[in-house]
Amino acid sequence: MAAQAPTHFPDRPQFSGVMKPCRLEGEVSHLEAHGAIPNDIDGTFYRVMPDPQLPPFIQDDPWFNGDGSISAFRIKDGKVSFKHKYVQTEKLKREREAKRALLGKYRNKYTDAVESKVRTTANTNIIHFNGKLIALKEDAPPYALDPETLETLGLHTFDGQLPSLTFTAHPKFDPKTGEMICFGYEAKGNGPPDVCYYRVAPDGKFLEVVWLVAPVVGMIHDFAVTENFVLFPIMPQVCDLERLKQGGEHWQWSPETPFYVGVLPRTGAKPEDVKWFQYRNSFPGHVSNTFKDSSGNLVMDIALSDKNVFLWWPDAQWNAPEPSSIVSQLKRFVIDPKSSNLHLADPEVLQEDNSEFYRIDDRFATQLYRHCFYDMLNPAWGTDFPGITHQPGGGYPLYNSVRHLDLQTRKVEVYFPGRTHMVQEPVFIPRRGSCEEGDGYLLALVNNYATMSSELHLLDTKNFTKVQAVILLPVRLRQGLHGNWVDDDKP
Repeated sequence: MAAQAPTHFPDRPQFSGVMKPCRLEGEVSHLEAHGAIPNDIDGTFYRVMPDPQLPPFIQDDPWFNGDGSISAFRIKDGKVSFKHKYVQTEKLKREREAKRALLGKYRNKYTDAVESKVRTTANTNIIHFNGKLIALKEDAPPYALDPETLETLGLHTFDGQLPSLTFTAHPKFDPKTGEMICFGYEAKGNGPPDVCYYRVAPDGKFLEVVWLVAPVVGMIHDFAVTENFVLFPIMPQVCDLERLKQGGEHWQWSPETPFYVGVLPRTGAKPEDVKWFQYRNSFPGHVSNTFKDSSGNLVMDIALSDKNVFLWWPDAQWNAPEPSSIVSQLKRFVIDPKSSNLHLADPEVLQEDNSEFYRIDDRFATQLYRHCFYDMLNPAWGTDFPGITHQPGGGYPLYNSVRHLDLQTRKVEVYFPGRTHMVQEPVFIPRRGSCEEGDGYLLALVNNYATMSSELHLLDTKNFTKVQAVILLPVRLRQGLHGNWVDDDKP
């Protein structure tokens, strides 16, 4: 750590342009809107972004390492209000008091200036469960927040029931039972290959805990759930405790390591019941959905790339792909959970364009589904890349459109927001009173690089290619990670 605290953010892409830290808290009512916001939309869009409150003392600190900053967009009676606050983590409060950054490299406590009880930034996802907002990052227990005020309530261990030191950033919800299905990897701390799987009832009571040992200490950012099984896709980004102690990175790409998928019965499982299937070295991203087909096979739709998408964590020889060469596609694996052959067949390519951040109608999670919505990058759509090249910043993926894929007909629809716009992860809002899958609205935060401000774009899924309404924010928000829609009548 430098003797003197840095007084400005590093001159790096991840701290410039649209990625320049916002460092704001506040609220604005009656946001400007162009177009009509339907009156049947009544709820809140919560999203989280990494946003460092103070300059780091690590010059190449990745975008992922910023403090968790929560946005809440309340929509009611055709009006939108906006509220924004930091999660009051131990890190954030201690650094505010010290007036300088105290934590070092991403998920490496050996590079910190001080010791912490809980080191997390709570910056990856925000969910609503059992009356609370829960801010998540997969390196620690979550933090609970008040859904109305965004005030931090404290570290959330489910009244002491949480068995793991870590909690996934992507818990899944069973739409039929209301159950939350979760896990933690590196569940006993940095380095060991322990995975802890658990299920939580709608009232917060833990129903089941199963401890597993993974074949490699790799990142398990997302996972998949069917009505009867859970699947753990392991990224070949691997952790080594000795490397951490020497001040190195938590993650390092391992080109020799296969892409593993652990398959475990969802209920009543024992540690020895897990099967670790494997596929050739590749990078698994986010899961769209997973379900059981008529033959009893597990069908997992997941982003997959043959290159290291997290190129800022290269291999041991510092090899990393050229950014423009990275393509992530939605692919479908079919897995027989009873098979003794643990080598996976090649997946079906569901769409060939560079895409990620898949979202569905969550009422059809864990089941056969038809509609998938996601971000896509296609330069042919006419984005003015030369005109905005000085503004994008860096360290995050660029997507210039939102796409709807009908998995039954394979028909696709594309919404292109404009030549100077880039989209963030969308969320699906069911149309009030409709039970039809995919009938509703799509809402996404969009960065306008011409005005250097952010906007919400609202689409009606019945007229997907045309924007229903554009809601203007009086501020610029950095690239976020994940968010969720919460209807006003959700308990």
